[in-house]
Amino acid sequence: MAGKGKRRWQLWASAAALAVGACLLAVILMPATPSRPETKSVSLPRPPQPAPHQADQHRGEDALAPLIEQATSEMPPAGKPAENDPEAMAPQTEIASLPPAEPPAAPARSEPNAVAPLLPAPHGEPAWRRNALPTAPLNGQPMIAIVIDDMGLDRKRSAEVMTLPGPLTLSFMTYAEDLAKQTATGRAHGDEIMLHMPMEPQARHVDPGPNALVTGLDDTELRRRVIWGLGRIDGFVGVNNHMGSKFTESQPGMAIVLDQLRARGLFFLDSRTTPHSVGLATARQMGVASVGRDIFLDNFMTNPEVARELAQTEAVARKNGVAIAIGHPHDATIAELRQWLPTAAAKGFRLVPVSAIVAREQAQLAHVAKTGG
Repeated sequence: MAGKGKRRWQLWASAAALAVGACLLAVILMPATPSRPETKSVSLPRPPQPAPHQADQHRGEDALAPLIEQATSEMPPAGKPAENDPEAMAPQTEIASLPPAEPPAAPARSEPNAVAPLLPAPHGEPAWRRNALPTAPLNGQPMIAIVIDDMGLDRKRSAEVMTLPGPLTLSFMTYAEDLAKQTATGRAHGDEIMLHMPMEPQARHVDPGPNALVTGLDDTELRRRVIWGLGRIDGFVGVNNHMGSKFTESQPGMAIVLDQLRARGLFFLDSRTTPHSVGLATARQMGVASVGRDIFLDNFMTNPEVARELAQTEAVARKNGVAIAIGHPHDATIAELRQWLPTAAAKGFRLVPVSAIVAREQAQLAHVAKTGG
């Protein structure tokens, strides 16, 4: 009996050992609990851009809408104003599609177009004279200045404009990209550089672009937008308005713009997108050098119409001694200028940058002030 009990106990012990071993083996061979897969971030689709805007008064701006859309999408992200900037933010009340009021932060890539605002010109020679393209003596020839607005948005056509025989005056949009590079190319081709500042048109549904000057803004925000625009490029001679058929009729608003130009020694070219602009009158009251546009070359963007306006420019120059014509980087405008520009000298005209006509205007005003007539 003792032997049987001992064998039974050994059998039970062996069975228990086998059971424990099986459990341990099952635990060892059991697969690890799978971890949750990482959730990849999904880029949300971009919100739709503003619808293409229509023409401002006296200007065919329909073709510019895709360029405004592209430039708006490429604008640097908004950032906070400098700590020493006392100007507070203000709501944007008039143009719903304008970007946040804060100025763009410095671009992430090393890009030379985000320069500091121009410092006030020192006593003596104003900035517009220092930055002006040199002009040889005129010998009494009628002067014609060709200004090309909206530069910098359509990079291909802007570059094509810079291949035209000059001198031309190139007015770059405040919100275009790579402005330092583009303006340097323009200077290298012998052209003069201006700044094209977006301003409010009469039509409320027309979007003049980011950081536009709008009559509904308070003075602090309006001044901030002007300073932002003036800080976008360097080495330029003056400013003219992009659209602005409503804003340039506002004397208080124009006074804020012109005060900043006066402090920096820059001139104002009134694009005259409305016959009721107060730009020139206000500039002269404030002592800001200024001139006005005479001809728009491409209200109708066809070769015959541009050619007709160039002929009209010649007529104005013969009559008044000077003429300022404004065009845009359109195919018809570029093609007609490429044919017309080489013929100007043979017709007795002197092609000049706008600063030469501003200098003539200032000399005449000084003469009148000195002689009384």
